[in-house]
Amino acid sequence: MKKFLFIYFLIFFKGFGEIPLIPLIPASPTEHPTSKRVLEKVATLMGKVECEVVVPLEIISDIEIKALVVDNENLNIPFDVELNKTPNKNNNYKLNFSETKIDIDRDGNIDTEIYASKTINSKLLKDNYVKITGKNISKEGTHKKKIYITVEVND
Repeated sequence: MKKFLFIYFLIFFKGFGEIPLIPLIPASPTEHPTSKRVLEKVATLMGKVECEVVVPLEIISDIEIKALVVDNENLNIPFDVELNKTPNKNNNYKLNFSETKIDIDRDGNIDTEIYASKTINSKLLKDNYVKITGKNISKEGTHKKKIYITVEVND
């Protein structure tokens, strides 16, 4: 039986012949790297493309707050923020201010604070206000400060 299997394998593998060799990559390229290649064909392909464009939430209102503070007076000044559209998900977006605690007269004491809603659920945000504490303002005069507001996605 062993002789029969050995002869069978010998005949079976004899039919395949030799195993072909893998061709080698030439050591030097046949084409010089600075030679120009001629374009064989130029064609224009036109097709229909559809894509979905998502417009992010943007603030479209400018907010300018002017206030006159006399002595140790405390002021709460409300302001509204208007967005370009209603958010697609509730409690998914929030307002981010560049600063919320501000030293408007630069004397080292925080005298102005910004309070805003934690999340954005509508196109118009109304529950925002700036709180000015008059006793912390030590320098008289006109004080200006720019605060930048962006819309962020909650994590």
